[in-house]
Amino acid sequence: MKTFDVYPLYNIEPVRAEGCYLWDAQGTRYLDLYGGHAVISIGHCHPHYAEKVSQQVHTIGFYSNSVQNGLQEALAEKLGRLSGYDDYALFLCNSGAEANENALKLASFHTGRKRIVALKKAFHGRTSAAVAATDNPKIVAPVNAGHEVTFIPFNDVDALETELRKGDVCALIVEGIQGVGGVHIPTPAFWQRAAELCKETGTVLIADEIQSGYGRSGKFFAHQYADIQPDLITVAKGMGNGFPIGGVLVAPHLKPVHGMLGTTFGGNHLACAAGLAVLDVLEDEGLVAKAAELGAYWMDQLRGLDGVKEVRGQGLMIGLEFDFPVAALRKSLLFDYQLFTGASGTNIIRLLPPLNLTQEQADLFTEKLEQVLSQVAAS
Repeated sequence: MKTFDVYPLYNIEPVRAEGCYLWDAQGTRYLDLYGGHAVISIGHCHPHYAEKVSQQVHTIGFYSNSVQNGLQEALAEKLGRLSGYDDYALFLCNSGAEANENALKLASFHTGRKRIVALKKAFHGRTSAAVAATDNPKIVAPVNAGHEVTFIPFNDVDALETELRKGDVCALIVEGIQGVGGVHIPTPAFWQRAAELCKETGTVLIADEIQSGYGRSGKFFAHQYADIQPDLITVAKGMGNGFPIGGVLVAPHLKPVHGMLGTTFGGNHLACAAGLAVLDVLEDEGLVAKAAELGAYWMDQLRGLDGVKEVRGQGLMIGLEFDFPVAALRKSLLFDYQLFTGASGTNIIRLLPPLNLTQEQADLFTEKLEQVLSQVAAS
């Protein structure tokens, strides 16, 4: 038996990591500007994180949700305080897809409805309802296709109003910033009208902050730039800095009953220890504010490069669009200059570094990208 490869693999195997760097078995060092799909939020192997997870594994690693778990309560309290949602409840699970799946289920239970409205180019996960709400037919299997989902154009308030006023929508689900779709940001006007319409029509507003949350945008959640409060907020990725954990923040007026949601592994002791350590570092090192400051500086520098069509993003969630496919460009950055990057579609490089990235490291990428682009222009 061999493993099932879910992506095409680069011929690199990281064997050690620290901060914003990875090392392969040959000792080559790489600057990680992708964070393993935005998962590494506080840096690889952060000493506080390693200490807390190690301590927990020597105490108790797991027991079921049939007993009290003070770590869950501590995580919920700290997350509520740092995010500004201290009056919400926290349902803990294991991944972003699972978080969105349960959020959609909660919305349907609450409204008694089953139709979902999502945005074009949306990505919400690969489980049943989450993948149905993802605008990519290639990953929607026949078993997922029975869900009633309507996709509307990005930031189109008129289309949104048309759909929600039909009165049969259980949930509107919107990414804080579209990641896979190309690093596109909902406008404050769209968010604000969405919140108003959801309240008027009894629709549940779900903010998918799985990639854009936990400080990546320069605020704790990207939707907070629009000064709105969704009914449900889904989180994962940077929540555990590599340990599998996800969650749904649930507004006070949505009251799930026992048995409505469930999970075996969600909220286990190890996951909560990892989650608490992440919040400790975010707070103690001021990483949310640093992401805002460095992101604004970095995007300004990147906009000055010849060959970059457009720079989009907030904080340390940045998309660089080009007039040509970026596969060869990314390979050159990786193998010639040891810089890990991501992609969105064919023509967009996606930057999702750990939030403790330094200005010097950001400048290094800008310098090397400029060199590669000059080589492309000369060829």
